[in-house]
Amino acid sequence: MVEHCPPSAWNRVRHRVEYARDVHPPRLTPAGEIVHRRALTLLAEQDDLLAELNALRGLQRGELRLGLPPIGSSQLFAPVFATFRARYPGIDIRLVEHGSKRLEEVLRAGEIDLAGLLAPVPAEFDFKLVRQEPIVVLIAASHPLSQASELELAQLSALPFVLFESGFALNPIILEACQQVGFTPHVAARTSQIDFMIELVAAGLGIGFLPRMMAEQRRHSGVRTVGLTAPALTWHMALAWRRGAYLSHAAQAWLDLIEPAR
Repeated sequence: MVEHCPPSAWNRVRHRVEYARDVHPPRLTPAGEIVHRRALTLLAEQDDLLAELNALRGLQRGELRLGLPPIGSSQLFAPVFATFRARYPGIDIRLVEHGSKRLEEVLRAGEIDLAGLLAPVPAEFDFKLVRQEPIVVLIAASHPLSQASELELAQLSALPFVLFESGFALNPIILEACQQVGFTPHVAARTSQIDFMIELVAAGLGIGFLPRMMAEQRRHSGVRTVGLTAPALTWHMALAWRRGAYLSHAAQAWLDLIEPAR
């Protein structure tokens, strides 16, 4: 049983206790020291994690994995590269270049975030149309048909073709159209280089095909560009990504810079 103490006595006890605490402050046990150090580390790691996530959301750092085809990329995407780099200097762009068919494979495997593909785009991908251009025929200036303003595809059945390598999606567009009008072309040569294809056409080896935009930007004195009809063929470039997959902030920022197809 505690006896009653006058207020003055309690004050003297409290003063002695407070004085004792000042002289001997509380100390952590060895186990408490370990927990305390670990807690500080976890808090620091949490701060680092939040800062890193905020940097990614703010596009201050990160990586964009981009796959583009050799045909048309310089005209369509070089200005976007410059704008993207100016706005997001901390984002690294890892670029791979293949024909559309190979790009479909690496996109499907998740090795890249976005791929430049020719429409029609497989149903497993979402996409944004970037550009559509009529496909024109390139003919040596010395050939009589080079003076025409337009040519039907059937008029070209006797001429050898200069096509791109088999992985390029432009080839099936041309070959399927030939089958529709009733012939299978003789392929004189294949190449993966636009400039080399144009030189082969100028040398008279055969005729070539390009989207009009690219043909106009690569004019050659020995080559004429002629419109194509019956059927008229169109080149549709799209940027695609895996349907339902996570689209990074960097990839979304790239898409936001792409103007709708015209």
